Amino acid sequence: MIYQLLISWLPGWCTEWPFLTMVNLRVDPASEAAEHIEKTLGAPLPRQCGHTTASGSHTVLWLGPDEWLVLSRTEATAVTAELREALGGDPGSVVDVSANRTTVELSGPAARQVLEKGCPLDLHPRAFGPGKAVSTTVGPVAVLLWQVDDTPTYRLFPRSSFADYLARWLIDAMSEYRGPEVP
Repeated sequence: MIYQLLISWLPGWCTEWPFLTMVNLRVDPASEAAEHIEKTLGAPLPRQCGHTTASGSHTVLWLGPDEWLVLSRTEATAVTAELREALGGDPGSVVDVSANRTTVELSGPAARQVLEKGCPLDLHPRAFGPGKAVSTTVGPVAVLLWQVDDTPTYRLFPRSSFADYLARWLIDAMSEYRGPEVP
């Protein structure tokens, strides 16, 4: 793990959650295969930018009109096999991309302000709230950004090779929120 630390001067956490199951799914959303996949996941495939759906151990994030990222607490080979079976012989793809990205979680009362230092999105609750997930940048790092709850808790999915840089960027961005120096 790159970082698993409590930031005591920010009332919240910045932690890495490595090796989560992530499966990239491509399928025509109007196809029978999409219906089979939805039944397998127990959740509909989100149909709009920024939308997510969840059921049981699976969360599905919209990436494009025919592309989704399936996050799961289930083992990657099992999820991939189930989704490939649901896809059948229809056009589409199911690819385990768990090693492609890592997960950095940022939470606490100042989490939004920290992200706003380097994210071009409007993260105000009127525009971006729990359940929203979009591709963006934080600092110079491309990430998939998902707001999990109202705490707020954000999960950032950078490419693994950029995780260390992103964690250092976040720690630097948090520095103004630390408490007074203790002699």
